[in-house]
Amino acid sequence: MKKSVEEDVFIPLYPKSTVEDKSSLCSKFQERRFWSAVKLLSNVLLWDGIVQEDTVRDLGLSKLLNRYLLLNLLNTPPGPDNIEKCNKVVACLPERWFQDLESGSTLPELLNFCQHLLQ
Repeated sequence: MKKSVEEDVFIPLYPKSTVEDKSSLCSKFQERRFWSAVKLLSNVLLWDGIVQEDTVRDLGLSKLLNRYLLLNLLNTPPGPDNIEKCNKVVACLPERWFQDLESGSTLPELLNFCQHLLQ
C-alpha cells in the first residue's frame, strides 16, 4: 500500500483556465487521476482494523488526502463538482474513527479538509 501511495499517485495541477473547460484533455486527465486516487483512498481505509490504525491514517489521510486530494479540491471551483468530490472522500472515512471525538472536533489529519468543507 505504501508503495502505491508514494509511487503510483499522480494528480497534475494545471492552471484554472485550462481545467475550467470540462471537455479539455487536461481537465479529463486530471479528473481521472483524482478519482483514481479517491479509489485508492477508499481501498487503503478499508484496511482499518486489520492493519495498525496509525499506518492506515498515515497512508490514507496524511499522504493521500492531504498531499494529493486536498490540493485538487482546493483548486476545484466551488459548486456541485467540488461537493461531489468532498462527499466521496467523506464516504471513505471509517465511522469508528469519530465515535469518541468531542462534538465540533476532528482528527488532526483532517483539520485542513475540514477547513475546506467549512469554506
